[in-house]
Amino acid sequence: MTGTAGFRNGRVRVLIVDDEPALTDVLSVAVAEAGWRACPALDGQSALRIARGRAPHAVVLDGMLPDLDGLQVLRRLRYDNPKLPVLMLTARDALEHRLDGLGAGADDYVTKPFSLEEVVLRLRGLLSRAAAERTRSGDRVRVLGDLVLTEETREVHRVGVPVQLTAKEFDLLSLLMGHPRQVLSKAQILAHVWSSSFDGGGNLVEVYVAGLRRKIDRGRAPMIHAVRGLGYVIRPVEDGR
Repeated sequence: MTGTAGFRNGRVRVLIVDDEPALTDVLSVAVAEAGWRACPALDGQSALRIARGRAPHAVVLDGMLPDLDGLQVLRRLRYDNPKLPVLMLTARDALEHRLDGLGAGADDYVTKPFSLEEVVLRLRGLLSRAAAERTRSGDRVRVLGDLVLTEETREVHRVGVPVQLTAKEFDLLSLLMGHPRQVLSKAQILAHVWSSSFDGGGNLVEVYVAGLRRKIDRGRAPMIHAVRGLGYVIRPVEDGR
């Protein structure tokens, strides 16, 4: 997909935040036609909840919302993910409003009324720059459903909540997330995470997977699954399996 090659795990998700249902629907269709997955929200609180649960790759954000000011939402999104591309929409075309949005962290600005083609083109540009920046910095990010793993900082978040892992647990999760929906055998896991095939290695894998599942899946819908006689697999909850 042009401009989104840096997003390896699943379709690019675009959070669309606007209190006009008709406009949100139209934008969602345009986003879907561009090959992305639309995540619509009609107010600021819903937008923040969806952002923490779905880890969007980009956001289209209305500047005026019924509950929170668009700039408040922008600042909270920026706090959770400083590199998240944000395209602001507004009916206000005064220069100071644009400067306020850009100063709060918006990457680009479109004034209503606008063409859907312009929104898609600007989003594509933002996604391209984000992917290029991640490639340059080496800050590889794996995203699977509501689970986010950052290779460079060795940080893991689920539903926006940090998950503390040991070094081997992190390596194990990185391996699984690098092969989403693919069953990996104990031998494969042992070879990649421990670079070994010593006796008893299967039990070692079982112990570490059990510990990882307790931390990743505790109190939430499970993502890491055992496949009897074959190994382990990680799937986003949205798969419904």
